[in-house]
Amino acid sequence: MKIETQIQEDHQAKIIVEADNDQMEAMKHRAARKIARKVKIAGFRPGKAPYPVIVRQVGEAAILEEALEILVDDIYPKVIEEANINPYGPGSLENVQSMDPPILEFVVPLEAEVELGDYKSIRVQYEPEEVTQDDVDKVLANLRENQAIIEPVDRPSQIGDLVTVRISATKKNGENDGEVIIEERSTRIIISEAENDETDETPTEWPFNGFSNQLIGLSENDEKSIEHSFSDDNEAEEFRGVTANFIVKVENVKTRQLPELDADFIASLGEFDDLQALTDEIRTSLEAQAQQSYNQDYDEIILDMIIDQSTIKFPPQMLEREVDSVMSNFENRLKQQGLDLDLYLKTRNLDIDGLREEATPNAESNLKQTLILLEIAKAENLDVDPDKVQAQAQSTLNYYAQSLTKKEARKLVNQNVYGNLVTNIMADMLINRSMERFRDITRGIADEPDAMFDRGAGLLEFLRE
Repeated sequence: MKIETQIQEDHQAKIIVEADNDQMEAMKHRAARKIARKVKIAGFRPGKAPYPVIVRQVGEAAILEEALEILVDDIYPKVIEEANINPYGPGSLENVQSMDPPILEFVVPLEAEVELGDYKSIRVQYEPEEVTQDDVDKVLANLRENQAIIEPVDRPSQIGDLVTVRISATKKNGENDGEVIIEERSTRIIISEAENDETDETPTEWPFNGFSNQLIGLSENDEKSIEHSFSDDNEAEEFRGVTANFIVKVENVKTRQLPELDADFIASLGEFDDLQALTDEIRTSLEAQAQQSYNQDYDEIILDMIIDQSTIKFPPQMLEREVDSVMSNFENRLKQQGLDLDLYLKTRNLDIDGLREEATPNAESNLKQTLILLEIAKAENLDVDPDKVQAQAQSTLNYYAQSLTKKEARKLVNQNVYGNLVTNIMADMLINRSMERFRDITRGIADEPDAMFDRGAGLLEFLRE
């Protein structure tokens, strides 16, 4: 058997195999016996008819087709071994060049390859913003807002009131004069305690800063016209560079009584001893959220930098699998929102292939980041604690078992299901650890790589298999 291997640009291997005629002849006889066991041939027991009789009965083409399948199954493992490649997944028979002698073309996707750039030389300033007392006070204010007592009042509106208005807006710009920007609709507006600077580019009110103060002194059924010119770089595209005329009609005015920051209010929020304990918890939570948000942005920057410096090769099948994952996650998010994928596609006048095309750039970015981080984990001799992996896997199984029937729950303990779960958890933990390590390197605070866990040695190798 002769084997020629050609590595293609899409990171797949074309393997051209020339088999022996004698080998093919043997496969034809095996194929004939296999067919004879399924086809009734007069005068012979199943599988006992002579080869020439079987050929006359079913035809040469049927035997050749079956023989080719047997040949492929028989030689493929040896072909992969002798081709000296690392397959990502099963290959496929793409072409039969000849049958005399048998010359077959296989295409096999290859395992991804990453040639890392100099990731240890990357330095990026790490400066997350600190959580201020003002940030904590805003959360406290929101908590009080959530428990505010709202009651209608028969008087003109004032600062702090909740005013419901019917609002519409049209343009006052030359040839577009009178064009509707906002169709009439009802909205609720809290009149801010301090007048916002209308020229402030940071939006704190809708439709513009200072709008709520324009409602002070209005009573139920009062109507007012408000004119405002927006900047060319306004965040809302429909308002950019527009001078707009807003018509508001007050539907009702309500007063808001906020609870005091007393023991009863604090007790309603949880088991906090006093206001200090509550504010400490708020600060801790805000700091964790701020850290997570900053790290996400920071990580994107440093990953893009190392990806630009590295060479990453992967077959199209690997990208397709990642697209499948992105699509599945998107569909699950739609379900959580009570939406249906088919309805979503109809509203966007899009088919599933179009949506997959949209998802591909994001999937490719995810794939490259994952491959880079796994390669960094290898370079840094990182591994994961098997006890933590097992604990997380058991916790996950317990969580899903709560919402399943007993029959469905029993399926979770299936060895394949559990093995896949462990592998996925291990991969996530390893990627997270690698990301933390890379982040410390770019910050210039990384110590020497941790020693591999004694019982965890080999987990990374297992993951790559």
